[in-house]
Amino acid sequence: MTQNRYWRLDAHPVGRDFASALSLQTETLPPLADGEVRVAVDYLSMDAGTRMWMTGRTDGYQPPLPLGARMVGLVLGRVTESAAAGFAPGDLVRGFGQWAEYATMVPMLAGLEVVDDTVADIRQHFGTLGLNAWTAHMGVVGVADVQPDQWLAVSAAAGSTGLMACQIGKALGAKVIGIAGGPDKCRYLTEVVGCDMAIDHRSADVAGQLAQAEGGINAYFDNVGGPLLDAVLPNMAHYGRVAVCGMVAGYDGDKPLPGPARFDQILMRRLRIEGFFIPDALARGDAFPQVLRDWAADGRLNMPFDETVGLDNVLVAYGRMLNGANIGKTIVRLHG
Repeated sequence: MTQNRYWRLDAHPVGRDFASALSLQTETLPPLADGEVRVAVDYLSMDAGTRMWMTGRTDGYQPPLPLGARMVGLVLGRVTESAAAGFAPGDLVRGFGQWAEYATMVPMLAGLEVVDDTVADIRQHFGTLGLNAWTAHMGVVGVADVQPDQWLAVSAAAGSTGLMACQIGKALGAKVIGIAGGPDKCRYLTEVVGCDMAIDHRSADVAGQLAQAEGGINAYFDNVGGPLLDAVLPNMAHYGRVAVCGMVAGYDGDKPLPGPARFDQILMRRLRIEGFFIPDALARGDAFPQVLRDWAADGRLNMPFDETVGLDNVLVAYGRMLNGANIGKTIVRLHG
């Protein structure tokens, strides 16, 4: 039998002290149950939303993980064994498995799918061909309804979903403002991504700089919530749209953040605010938008990777992502 190492959630983390809350365990893999698929994980995706799964909060977008459970995350790898129709050894697959060398999944529950293994860089199944790009498209196009020449602001703009949102906005002909932490990220947003403005929320007056957008912000793609949302709301144009993708400012705690201090601006500026969650679209069976593949092929979408090697270093990579040390998609390479 094959030995497997995996990360186990032992306690609810306090702040970002993950080393005291998760432990690396070893097991002997049991035989597959009927309907299961086993995957040798090549890459693990580090995603901010999983931080809420580690808390005890029951009011999130899905139930928290029970203590003692394997830590769950998006994985990319090759099928080694299958007891489920439609999956064969050797298939390259992506789905919600475990932070482990070998992930065992029930395809329907894990959103497991066979993906194209002929792409030049299979990591792009976590990038321009992945759920971050799909999330960005859903928020920018489907929720915020961004139009050419409108102002689109994006928080956490140098992260994986934020970068995709900025690039999709530019592809649509919008004027894009990226909000990120640090001068290096801001330079990347203007010099590489082509954002019309980049705001360093760590050192700049965010509200004051947003006020320079003539006519106001028409659409805001929000990954963060908290004080950044308060800076944006008074600078929204009348009838503006806010697409709420994430609330990373509140993921560390076991209690929800208080509401926006500038909530009154929703009425004063007649704003529409909508939260959305990409697994809702997966459940509907929507096809991956072809336009994203086209934009990736012609270079209008590009995802850089912040890659760490080794299962032992998962918590290092996870901390880098949550602390904003990355540009683009944070991943961990295992077998790949």
